[in-house]
Order: sequence, then C-alpha cells, then structure tokens
Amino acid sequence: MSTTEPDAPTLPLSPAAAVAAARPGRVRPRRMRGTAALRRSVSEVRLHPADLVLPLFVKEGLDEPAPIASMPGVVQHSRDSLRRAVVEAAAAGVSAVNLFGVPLVRDAVGSGATDPDGVLNRAIADVRAEVGDALVIQADLCLDEFTDHGHCGVLTADGWVDNDATLVRYAEMALVQAEAGAHVVAPSGMMDGQVGVIRDVLDAAGRGDVAVLAYAAKFASVLYGPFRDAVESTLEGDRRTYQMDPANRREALREVALDIEEGADLVMVKPAGAFLDVLADVAAVSTVPVAAYQVSGEYAMVEAAAAQGWLDRRRAITESVLGIRRAGADQVLTYWAVELAHWLREEWR
Repeated sequence: MSTTEPDAPTLPLSPAAAVAAARPGRVRPRRMRGTAALRRSVSEVRLHPADLVLPLFVKEGLDEPAPIASMPGVVQHSRDSLRRAVVEAAAAGVSAVNLFGVPLVRDAVGSGATDPDGVLNRAIADVRAEVGDALVIQADLCLDEFTDHGHCGVLTADGWVDNDATLVRYAEMALVQAEAGAHVVAPSGMMDGQVGVIRDVLDAAGRGDVAVLAYAAKFASVLYGPFRDAVESTLEGDRRTYQMDPANRREALREVALDIEEGADLVMVKPAGAFLDVLADVAAVSTVPVAAYQVSGEYAMVEAAAAQGWLDRRRAITESVLGIRRAGADQVLTYWAVELAHWLREEWR
C-alpha cells in the first residue's frame, strides 16, 4: 500500500490567468488592423481599374439598349449605346472590353461570325473608331452565338462537334476580327489546337500584332445560364464533350500548358469564383498573364442576394473581385468593371 501523498488536484486557470500565461502581448497581428490607413499600408493585393475588363453584348437591329432579365443592370447594346459604353469604360480607367455579338439570323456553320458586316465585326470596328487604342478591344472568337444549334462549332451528321472543321471556321473568324480592329482575339470554344491554328493564320496574314487570349481552362459550368439569355442561345443539351469537367484540377494545367506552347499571349480560367484553386495553380506556373472570368451566374447570385437585402452589395462585389485577384488573376472580366472602377477611384480621393 502506497504511503505517498496523492497529488493535489490541479485547479483550472481563471480566464484572466490563462491570458496572462499565454503572454499574447509580444505578437499581436491586430496591431496592423487598427485603422484604415494601417490596413491599406500592408494590403497584399490591391484592386485597380486597370485590372478590370468589361464584357459587353451588342445585338443586331436594336435602336436602344435592351435589359437582360437574368442579369439586372446589364443590357444588350445597340450600336450607339455600345459606343457610349466604351467611352464610359475608358474614362473609368478600365483596361479592356470583351465583345460578344447577338445576330438576328443564325445557321448551321455560323456564317454571321465571318461576315465583315456581321454584328460582332461591326461592333469591333465601331469601338475601334470610337476609342482607338485607349481600350484594349477583345473579341469573342466562337461560333455559339452564330449557330442555329447553339454549339461552339460545326456539327457532324450525327450531332458531334467536329473539332477540325471548327478550327477552319475559327481561323476565318480570327482574320475578319483582326481586320475589323480587334487588338485581342479570344477563342472560347475549347477546341483542341485552336490557339495554334489561330496564331498561325494571323502570322501568315501579317497580323502578328494581334494577341490571342486563350480560354484555356473553361469548365462546363451551370453558372453560364444568364449569359445564354444575354446571347439568346439556341443550345439544346450541353457542352460537356468539349468544355472541361468541373471535377478536374490537374487537367487544367495540361490545357494551359498546351495553349501556351501553341502561342497564347494570355490564358483564362472560367468561371472564376468556383475555381479559385485552379486559378491559383495556373497563376503559379503560367509564363503569360492570367485572366479569370467572373461569369454571369456569379453576377446574378450577388445581385439577387443584394436585392433581398441579404448582402451588402458593394462589399460583396469588391470582395468577390479581390478574391479572384488574390488567387492570381492579372485580369478580371467582370460585369461590374465600370462600377467597381468608379468606387476604387472614389477611395483614392
């Protein structure tokens, strides 16, 4: 039988004693959060209007802009309202606009995409005439807005998107868009080899000055729904045979590497918010600037929540774009580009 005294029970420290024992005074990260000026002085990522790109829709035959119901505040532009919109974007300090066309007539091969007088090519020329080089003019290079079936390419008899036949159409589009005045062509169809074909045809035509923004990691996402309203898409079914599976992360790096090897001047991850891990991966290895597209569904969700009073709209917009920049995007395509640019300029004042 033990004759030693049992240890005295250990009493729990009082809250004040626990704090004293931890001695938090030596390292206090909160010191650098105490005022707005302190927080600004150590911000790791800063937003600037030049980081932003404004996507714009122009519809053939409009006399005035037409609201898009699923994207409150966004419109299909007429030719005249498009000119006004790009002047406003340039004045706000936005770096670029990304143009999409909505034609009145569509066919199986998207003939309107290569018509020099088609809605998108006219829009490119209008914007170039209006603002010259004050804005970078990026042109969507894809057939989905122009085909009656709504797919991004030419179909085979059994309804499969024919990759190589589509590349021929993309090459034709690139030349017409360059002639119209695009600084950057942006192939978004996710066809294998699209960047190389476009780069080769532009160079052969003496248009080595036109850059290629590759939609390198574009995922088959539900978040494109409002965009399809904006372009009045006729798509039935989906695009999973050519856009990426949202489950795949490593594959995105493979797609990006291939596009850079083929001559891409910039690469894009799309959508942005749900794929920040992919964006960070791409930014870590890319040898060219990285863009990310904050897509229509991301826009619509914030606008809907803000309209219900569930989110502070301005803070939600700013934070969402900041997160995309923090993940590594050099360029953010966002429908809030001009509004956000104005807010940033107000903060500087």
